[in-house]
Amino acid sequence: MALKGVNTPDGRPSTTKFSAGKNNNQPGGVTFLKEEDILKTVKARMEGKAKDTQAEKQEEEEEIIASKSESQDKPQEAVEEKLQPGFPIAAESEGVTMSVQSVRYSGGDLLLKVKMRNKGADSVRFLYSFLDVTDDKGRTLSAITEGLPSELPAKGQEFTGTVSIPTALLDDVKKISLALTDYPAQKLKLQLADIPVEK
Repeated sequence: MALKGVNTPDGRPSTTKFSAGKNNNQPGGVTFLKEEDILKTVKARMEGKAKDTQAEKQEEEEEIIASKSESQDKPQEAVEEKLQPGFPIAAESEGVTMSVQSVRYSGGDLLLKVKMRNKGADSVRFLYSFLDVTDDKGRTLSAITEGLPSELPAKGQEFTGTVSIPTALLDDVKKISLALTDYPAQKLKLQLADIPVEK
């Protein structure tokens, strides 16, 4: 009985408007769905899922076929990379060879396919943070190496890796140079100059 006369304070008109709006919307805003409509939508979704699973199976099969065809195409791509004019570019020092097999742009990076081998009698260690990459204007470029070992074993196998350089650094650059020395002895110096990087 005591709460019958209690209303929202007059000093807060925004809340009264909000509550009044709520009260006005409630009777007309609530709509009940028919059971038949719900069952129809559920059946449609279930059938859609079944269709989706079939479509997914087809997509997976297509992806498998595509991956097989890509794996078959990969040797051809490798051959195409080796056929780039002016490649490979190689350097040798103290029995250690380093060569750039190909250059290609992928995403936002320039990727250099690099091969290294140690034909000498002693193993050689490298720190690739000391890899000097410069453009044809003498500016130093930042580069990231992947797949190249920190130590080349004596009379060992050939190792392949990549050196990636952001394309944003290569505006108006036609050629780049690489220089790498062993660590810590610094007895050998591998220099690869005039690597063409034009798009």
